[in-house]
Amino acid sequence: MVTRTLEAPRSAPRAAPSKRPRGSGAVGRFIERNGAYLFLFPAIVYLAVFTVFPLIRGLMLSFTATKLVNPAGGKPVGVENYEYLLSSDKFWTSVVTTLLYTLFTVVFSVGIGTAVALLLNTAFKGRGIIRAIATIPWAVPTVAAALIFVWIYNNEQGILNRTTAALGMGQHGWLVDPQYGLFAVTLATVWKLTPLVMLVMLSALQSVPQELREATWVDGATRFQSFLAVTLPHLMPTLRVITLLMTIWSIRRFEIIFLITGGGPLDVTNTLVVNVYRTAFQDQNLGRAAAIGALGLVLSLLVTVVYFIVEQIQERQESQR
Repeated sequence: MVTRTLEAPRSAPRAAPSKRPRGSGAVGRFIERNGAYLFLFPAIVYLAVFTVFPLIRGLMLSFTATKLVNPAGGKPVGVENYEYLLSSDKFWTSVVTTLLYTLFTVVFSVGIGTAVALLLNTAFKGRGIIRAIATIPWAVPTVAAALIFVWIYNNEQGILNRTTAALGMGQHGWLVDPQYGLFAVTLATVWKLTPLVMLVMLSALQSVPQELREATWVDGATRFQSFLAVTLPHLMPTLRVITLLMTIWSIRRFEIIFLITGGGPLDVTNTLVVNVYRTAFQDQNLGRAAAIGALGLVLSLLVTVVYFIVEQIQERQESQR
């Protein structure tokens, strides 16, 4: 009998580790550790060059008496520009105008946009076409939108005056009568911004569970009660954010106001941003215009701080429930 000895299987020879250059390994480890910062670096440079530097330069300019004809020859005047503005009735009037314009714009654009989103969230024939048509005002360039409303408000040939005349309400000077100036720019702004609110709220409505709404209907709740109990709580985070954005954008809105009324008639639409332009380029006072811009920035920051305080209070109340 022939016996065979079993040999243990030989392990395959290990491949010699590839020698990588020291430099490439160090670079690779650096990229691995700091890759996120490298991706953020271009955005940081952009913000530094186009946001932070102009902001600092504007704040420095607000403490000088700089004229448009000699922008490099401004003399330091301390807080003189701020003292002048805080004691100026024209400045406080522009603050009140800004707040009223912002209030009306935000309330109507957010309210109408949310209502339209709720309507377009229901299923009906031709819903896609209606949604596409409803976004047209947002797609229209701001300059074109302003020119459209200038034609609408025209004293003689404007469609608005023709409509009011046909209804027996007479004709009105929408762009020359001070009592209609703020209404004119607010209507144009609401028309322009409402589609954006509609799109944002429409996307938020897609996250509302249909099962919860159906459960409330089974329990005998009406559609309005179901909206208050289920839909509105899901929409509130998005509603708060879009309200904050609309508020900040309305405070700093310039183009549509300036193109329609230029800050008139009789300064009734002279918001803070329009006041900055008129002070800088009509009065040729860059230092005072920079001070107005700085105070407008403070106003925006106050709105943001109030938003975050309200957000924290509501989060605490929800956590205690």
